[in-house]
Amino acid sequence: MTCFRLLVSLIFVLFSLPALAEPVLSKYLTEVPAADLVPGADGFGAIHEDVAAAPVLKAGETIGWAFITSDFVGTTGYSGKPIHTMVAVDTDAKVIGVSLVKHSEPIVLIGIPDAKMKAMAAGYVGLDLVAEANSGGTSHEVDIISGATVTVMVIDDSIVRSGLKVARALGLGGLRPEEKSSGPAFEVNPEASAPDSWMAMEGDGTLRRLSLDVGQINAAFAALEDKRAAERPQAEAPETTFIEMQTALVSVPAIGKSILGEAEYANLANWLQPGENAIVVVGRGLYSFKGSGYVRGGIFDRIVLIQGDVSVRFRDRMHKRLVAVAADGAPQFTEADLFKIPADVGFDPTQPFRIQLLVHREVGPIEKLFTTFDLGYQLPQTYLRPVAMAPMAETTAAEATASQEESAAQAQLWKKIWLGSTTEIAGLGAMLLVLTATFFFQTWFTRNERFFFWFRISYLTVALVFLGWYANAQLSVVNLMALFGALVSGFSWQAFLLDPLTFILWFSVAAALIFWGRGAYCGWLCPFGALQELLNRIAKALHIPQWTLPWGLHERLWPVKYMIFLGLFGVSLMSIEQAEHLAEVEPFKTAIILKFVRAWPFVAYAAALLIAGLFVERFYCRYLCPLGAALAIPARIRMFDWLKRYHECGHPCQTCANQCPVQAIHPTGEINPNECVNCLHCQVLYQSKTICPVVIKKAKRRDAVGTAAPRDLTGHPNSPKSQPAE
Repeated sequence: MTCFRLLVSLIFVLFSLPALAEPVLSKYLTEVPAADLVPGADGFGAIHEDVAAAPVLKAGETIGWAFITSDFVGTTGYSGKPIHTMVAVDTDAKVIGVSLVKHSEPIVLIGIPDAKMKAMAAGYVGLDLVAEANSGGTSHEVDIISGATVTVMVIDDSIVRSGLKVARALGLGGLRPEEKSSGPAFEVNPEASAPDSWMAMEGDGTLRRLSLDVGQINAAFAALEDKRAAERPQAEAPETTFIEMQTALVSVPAIGKSILGEAEYANLANWLQPGENAIVVVGRGLYSFKGSGYVRGGIFDRIVLIQGDVSVRFRDRMHKRLVAVAADGAPQFTEADLFKIPADVGFDPTQPFRIQLLVHREVGPIEKLFTTFDLGYQLPQTYLRPVAMAPMAETTAAEATASQEESAAQAQLWKKIWLGSTTEIAGLGAMLLVLTATFFFQTWFTRNERFFFWFRISYLTVALVFLGWYANAQLSVVNLMALFGALVSGFSWQAFLLDPLTFILWFSVAAALIFWGRGAYCGWLCPFGALQELLNRIAKALHIPQWTLPWGLHERLWPVKYMIFLGLFGVSLMSIEQAEHLAEVEPFKTAIILKFVRAWPFVAYAAALLIAGLFVERFYCRYLCPLGAALAIPARIRMFDWLKRYHECGHPCQTCANQCPVQAIHPTGEINPNECVNCLHCQVLYQSKTICPVVIKKAKRRDAVGTAAPRDLTGHPNSPKSQPAE
């Protein structure tokens, strides 16, 4: 887990993500009918002079405001290009219309039915942006579509964040425009001092408290619309403490040293990375602010930190237990914990924030009702100092701050995706480690033919089921076209960081090309390649005849996949969208991403390729795969030649050439690195004592030497002729 966090942090440090600021609303106002966006609307008004939003009109009256999400926030999707979503909000800051107007997402263009995407967009109608502002953007559930997780998360993030910006700028729903402070900016003063006693820190605001008794809790649940909560009140006396919870910002040096003590504060400082903050939360009473959810799911589901639009839900890796409070006069608490606030969430320690406590009450066997209480916190002025700023630099600083905030918001999105994919990343990491060990110690792995057969079958099964059908980590030639398009039009790492498994796989493939060529991916990690080989193994077990194409024909079919790749690449130079449609020559989306749940022509095409693979092993890989062709082109740059050969290979022995599953060995004995998938079958034969003629010959020679007449200790033959006559 620590290595995983370091990986995410390293990527974030290495690659800052640029914001997209090009206005596009004016283009789509003429392309999207108002009635399609908002039922009953009959037109759009002129774009607001200060905000990239246009009034939605009905009978000449403004019923809402329309805007494009990419005018306000970065919306770069998996394709590397922005996802343009038109959104309409009414005067109460509620979403009244959503339309996905422009995108280049391959999975949406080809794999996901349009009806699903429209239903997903329609689900945002009714979204209350006021509630989102109050909850920090967490008051709604994201409707994830299988196979389009990244795209949906980008759309969701852009709708909420851009909607809040528009609502605030226009004052919708009572949300006030964000006003830049005309006063001095502040920063934490590391030289400030704090009181030594708990009572003094409570008095000056260093510590803030939320205290609730049973009577207050019963009253709060009785006020809910669902009256079942009032029917099950707490049985304790009304004055009984339900929870007393206190918090402080202990990343401030003076506060941390006073509450934690010098030694514990030093541990905290070592735990925190640059830009990170931390709070202490202590509590006692009938109710726990931690609960037990973090034990099962790793998330503290009863508390959340909220500051403006920023919300921080704490996870187990952001938490440490506090053994003891060092401040004099501290009460005896039953819970004391430290929580880390990541650097990239946009948290400002100088601004007010609140800890929202979620309290639940069971009203049925599996049903609960919830209510919330806030513990507000503002760092006292004694811990702050003004930051001097030159007047001429104020505008530049404001622009830089806005850019940093947008970059931080975009980074938070991809890091959220990475942190939510911990299991998948760990699984892929384990597979890569096993595969690397297999290649480095291939002599040992291939020594036993039966062991290696079942090892490879097991690995391919995991690649198909886990990487393919579960994690949808199927690389595609579309990835390469998206990369080239990004390099030409303005490169952004965000597009590639949004899909962690694809990102890791491509970096692994790049490394493997240097060491082993394309076979590391094509022969072991490609889910569709694994599907072909496993089906062919079943076919062999059922005694389905296997066809070996004549070498001349086989050699002339090789270039077909290269021509397909070059054709797709040429089309992508003119239209990436058209190239993505033509890339349907790859059956990956049908067979792996969508698991054959698709229109029948696509299923029939994929099935035809798999059926051909029953008779000709890896038929598609050999002759049609444009991704394999793209990886084969740089295959000759590999630094090492790992596959062992004998001088007799090809002259005259043809055993390996005849048994190579993909016919990658020339009749003259050379292995073609452009076609080899590194299945290591030739290395099994290389050591076989029953198949390889060279090994058999050597074994016979050793046996012959072993059965020769023994020699005496002087090295002379121990025979009658060598004995002296009597």
